[in-house]
Amino acid sequence: MDDLSISIRNLQHYMYCPHRWGLINIDCSWAENVYVTKGNLLHKRVHDPGRAYLSRQKRVMTSVPVYHDELGLYGVTDCIELTQSSNGITVEGFKGPCQLTIVEYKPRAPKNKAFNEDDALQVYAQKLCVDNIFHCSSEGVLYYADQKRRQPLPLEENSAIYQERLEAILKDIRRWTLEGKIPPIPPKQKCRGCSFNDVCLPKTKRREHFKAVLEKINTP
Repeated sequence: MDDLSISIRNLQHYMYCPHRWGLINIDCSWAENVYVTKGNLLHKRVHDPGRAYLSRQKRVMTSVPVYHDELGLYGVTDCIELTQSSNGITVEGFKGPCQLTIVEYKPRAPKNKAFNEDDALQVYAQKLCVDNIFHCSSEGVLYYADQKRRQPLPLEENSAIYQERLEAILKDIRRWTLEGKIPPIPPKQKCRGCSFNDVCLPKTKRREHFKAVLEKINTP
Protein backbone atom coordinates (compact mmCIF):
# COMPACT_ATOMS: atom_id res chain seq x y z
CA MET A 1 0.00 0.00 0.00
CA ASP A 2 2.87 2.39 0.77
CA ASP A 3 4.15 1.87 -2.80
CA LEU A 4 1.18 3.81 -4.22
CA SER A 5 2.52 7.22 -5.29
CA ILE A 6 0.31 10.23 -4.64
CA SER A 7 0.47 13.61 -6.33
CA ILE A 8 0.39 16.78 -4.26
CA ARG A 9 -2.55 17.88 -6.43
CA ASN A 10 -4.47 14.82 -5.22
CA LEU A 11 -3.51 15.76 -1.67
CA GLN A 12 -5.11 19.18 -2.26
CA HIS A 13 -8.32 17.61 -3.57
CA TYR A 14 -8.56 15.31 -0.55
CA MET A 15 -7.99 18.12 1.95
CA TYR A 16 -10.69 20.23 0.29
CA CYS A 17 -13.19 17.37 0.46
CA PRO A 18 -12.55 13.60 0.60
CA HIS A 19 -15.85 12.94 -1.19
CA ARG A 20 -14.92 15.31 -4.02
CA TRP A 21 -11.51 13.61 -4.21
CA GLY A 22 -13.30 10.27 -4.56
CA LEU A 23 -15.55 11.53 -7.35
CA ILE A 24 -12.46 12.68 -9.27
CA ASN A 25 -10.15 9.72 -8.64
CA ILE A 26 -12.49 6.77 -8.06
CA ASP A 27 -15.50 7.78 -10.17
CA CYS A 28 -13.36 9.64 -12.78
CA SER A 29 -15.71 12.65 -12.72
CA TRP A 30 -14.81 16.28 -13.26
CA ALA A 31 -16.63 19.60 -13.05
CA GLU A 32 -15.52 23.22 -13.16
CA ASN A 33 -16.97 26.53 -12.05
CA VAL A 34 -15.75 30.12 -12.07
CA TYR A 35 -13.45 29.56 -9.07
CA VAL A 36 -11.72 26.59 -10.71
CA THR A 37 -11.36 28.50 -13.98
CA LYS A 38 -9.82 31.52 -12.24
CA GLY A 39 -7.38 29.27 -10.40
CA ASN A 40 -6.41 27.48 -13.61
CA LEU A 41 -5.78 30.77 -15.43
CA LEU A 42 -3.64 32.07 -12.55
CA HIS A 43 -1.49 28.94 -12.46
CA LYS A 44 -1.19 28.91 -16.25
CA ARG A 45 0.41 32.36 -16.08
CA VAL A 46 2.61 31.38 -13.15
CA HIS A 47 3.87 28.24 -14.90
CA ASP A 48 4.77 30.17 -18.05
CA PRO A 49 8.51 29.47 -18.72
CA GLY A 50 8.87 33.12 -19.71
CA ARG A 51 8.42 34.12 -16.06
CA ALA A 52 11.64 32.37 -15.04
CA TYR A 53 14.66 34.65 -14.79
CA LEU A 54 18.18 34.93 -13.38
CA SER A 55 19.85 37.98 -11.82
CA ARG A 56 22.90 38.43 -9.62
CA GLN A 57 20.90 38.15 -6.40
CA LYS A 58 17.97 35.92 -7.38
CA ARG A 59 16.98 33.07 -9.67
CA VAL A 60 13.33 32.16 -10.23
CA MET A 61 12.36 28.71 -11.51
CA THR A 62 8.77 27.88 -12.51
CA SER A 63 6.99 24.54 -12.91
CA VAL A 64 9.66 22.62 -10.99
CA PRO A 65 8.94 18.85 -10.74
CA VAL A 66 9.60 17.52 -7.23
CA TYR A 67 9.30 14.15 -5.49
CA HIS A 68 9.98 12.20 -2.31
CA ASP A 69 10.45 8.46 -2.86
CA GLU A 70 10.10 7.40 0.78
CA LEU A 71 6.76 9.19 1.16
CA GLY A 72 5.60 8.20 -2.32
CA LEU A 73 4.82 11.84 -3.01
CA TYR A 74 5.36 13.94 -6.14
CA GLY A 75 4.19 17.14 -7.79
CA VAL A 76 5.08 20.38 -9.52
CA THR A 77 5.75 23.59 -7.61
CA ASP A 78 4.42 26.90 -8.93
CA CYS A 79 7.72 28.64 -8.31
CA ILE A 80 11.01 28.20 -6.46
CA GLU A 81 13.13 31.26 -5.76
CA LEU A 82 16.88 31.03 -5.15
CA THR A 83 18.21 34.01 -3.23
CA GLN A 84 21.79 34.72 -2.23
CA SER A 85 22.40 33.68 1.37
CA SER A 86 25.59 32.99 3.32
CA ASN A 87 23.78 30.13 5.10
CA GLY A 88 22.38 28.63 1.91
CA ILE A 89 23.34 25.74 -0.35
CA THR A 90 25.20 25.52 -3.63
CA VAL A 91 23.03 25.06 -6.73
CA GLU A 92 24.45 24.52 -10.20
CA GLY A 93 24.02 27.60 -12.38
CA PHE A 94 23.73 30.01 -9.45
CA LYS A 95 26.77 31.92 -8.24
CA GLY A 96 27.34 31.51 -4.52
CA PRO A 97 25.24 29.85 -1.78
CA CYS A 98 21.49 30.45 -1.87
CA GLN A 99 18.27 30.02 0.10
CA LEU A 100 15.38 28.20 -1.60
CA THR A 101 11.86 29.56 -1.16
CA ILE A 102 8.73 27.80 -2.43
CA VAL A 103 6.06 30.22 -3.67
CA GLU A 104 2.52 28.84 -4.02
CA TYR A 105 0.04 31.12 -5.79
CA LYS A 106 -3.56 31.43 -4.59
CA PRO A 107 -6.32 33.49 -6.27
CA ARG A 108 -7.78 34.87 -3.04
CA ALA A 109 -6.65 35.47 0.52
CA PRO A 110 -8.78 33.88 3.26
CA LYS A 111 -11.02 36.05 5.41
CA ASN A 112 -10.21 36.73 9.06
CA LYS A 113 -6.96 34.71 9.10
CA ALA A 114 -3.46 34.88 7.68
CA PHE A 115 -3.65 31.59 5.77
CA ASN A 116 -5.57 28.34 5.45
CA GLU A 117 -3.99 25.37 7.20
CA ASP A 118 -4.71 23.16 4.17
CA ASP A 119 -2.68 25.54 1.98
CA ALA A 120 0.16 25.45 4.52
CA LEU A 121 0.10 21.64 4.49
CA GLN A 122 0.23 21.67 0.69
CA VAL A 123 3.38 23.82 0.77
CA TYR A 124 4.81 21.65 3.55
CA ALA A 125 4.43 18.61 1.28
CA GLN A 126 6.26 20.54 -1.44
CA LYS A 127 8.95 21.48 1.07
CA LEU A 128 9.59 17.84 1.98
CA CYS A 129 10.10 17.06 -1.71
CA VAL A 130 12.32 20.09 -2.35
CA ASP A 131 14.44 19.45 0.74
CA ASN A 132 14.80 15.82 -0.28
CA ILE A 133 16.08 16.75 -3.76
CA PHE A 134 18.31 19.71 -2.91
CA HIS A 135 19.39 18.56 0.59
CA CYS A 136 18.39 21.87 2.12
CA SER A 137 15.84 23.49 4.43
CA SER A 138 13.59 25.46 2.12
CA GLU A 139 11.13 28.14 3.15
CA GLY A 140 7.53 28.52 1.96
CA VAL A 141 5.21 31.44 1.23
CA LEU A 142 1.76 31.90 -0.24
CA TYR A 143 1.14 34.65 -2.80
CA TYR A 144 -2.40 36.02 -2.84
CA ALA A 145 -3.18 37.37 -6.30
CA ASP A 146 -6.18 39.46 -5.21
CA GLN A 147 -4.08 41.36 -2.64
CA LYS A 148 -0.74 41.09 -4.45
CA ARG A 149 1.02 40.15 -1.23
CA ARG A 150 3.04 37.31 0.26
CA GLN A 151 2.26 35.35 3.37
CA PRO A 152 5.21 33.55 5.03
CA LEU A 153 4.36 30.12 6.45
CA PRO A 154 5.60 28.63 9.76
CA LEU A 155 6.63 25.32 8.21
CA GLU A 156 9.62 24.58 10.44
CA GLU A 157 7.85 25.69 13.61
CA ASN A 158 4.85 23.44 12.92
CA SER A 159 6.72 20.61 11.19
CA ALA A 160 5.72 17.95 13.74
CA ILE A 161 2.02 18.81 13.41
CA TYR A 162 2.12 18.99 9.61
CA GLN A 163 4.11 15.77 9.33
CA GLU A 164 1.62 13.81 11.43
CA ARG A 165 -1.37 15.16 9.51
CA LEU A 166 0.28 14.59 6.13
CA GLU A 167 1.09 10.96 6.89
CA ALA A 168 -2.47 10.36 8.12
CA ILE A 169 -3.97 11.83 4.93
CA LEU A 170 -1.63 9.85 2.67
CA LYS A 171 -2.62 6.67 4.53
CA ASP A 172 -6.32 7.46 4.06
CA ILE A 173 -5.90 8.23 0.35
CA ARG A 174 -4.09 4.93 -0.24
CA ARG A 175 -6.74 2.99 1.69
CA TRP A 176 -9.68 4.49 -0.22
CA THR A 177 -7.83 4.04 -3.53
CA LEU A 178 -7.09 0.36 -2.95
CA GLU A 179 -10.65 -0.28 -1.73
CA GLY A 180 -12.04 1.58 -4.74
CA LYS A 181 -14.58 3.37 -2.56
CA ILE A 182 -15.64 7.03 -2.46
CA PRO A 183 -15.37 8.58 1.03
CA PRO A 184 -18.57 10.01 2.52
CA ILE A 185 -19.20 13.75 2.67
CA PRO A 186 -17.62 15.07 5.90
CA PRO A 187 -19.97 16.62 8.47
CA LYS A 188 -20.39 20.40 8.11
CA GLN A 189 -18.64 20.35 4.73
CA LYS A 190 -18.97 23.71 2.96
CA CYS A 191 -20.31 22.79 -0.48
CA ARG A 192 -21.62 26.11 -1.79
CA GLY A 193 -18.51 27.12 -3.76
CA CYS A 194 -17.57 23.60 -4.88
CA SER A 195 -17.52 22.90 -8.63
CA PHE A 196 -19.10 19.50 -7.91
CA ASN A 197 -22.15 21.03 -6.25
CA ASP A 198 -24.54 19.99 -9.02
CA VAL A 199 -22.90 16.58 -9.40
CA CYS A 200 -22.69 15.69 -5.73
CA LEU A 201 -25.53 17.29 -3.80
CA PRO A 202 -28.51 16.16 -5.91
CA LYS A 203 -27.62 12.53 -5.16
CA THR A 204 -27.19 13.33 -1.49
CA LYS A 205 -30.52 15.14 -1.32
CA ARG A 206 -32.30 12.24 -3.03
CA ARG A 207 -30.82 9.77 -0.53
CA GLU A 208 -31.94 11.98 2.36
CA HIS A 209 -35.41 12.28 0.83
CA PHE A 210 -35.84 8.53 0.41
CA LYS A 211 -34.50 7.95 3.91
CA ALA A 212 -37.08 10.37 5.32
CA VAL A 213 -39.87 8.67 3.32
CA LEU A 214 -38.85 5.22 4.61
CA GLU A 215 -38.76 6.50 8.18
CA LYS A 216 -42.32 7.81 7.83
CA ILE A 217 -43.50 4.52 6.34
CA ASN A 218 -41.89 2.50 9.14
CA THR A 219 -43.15 4.79 11.89
CA PRO A 220 -46.19 3.24 13.69
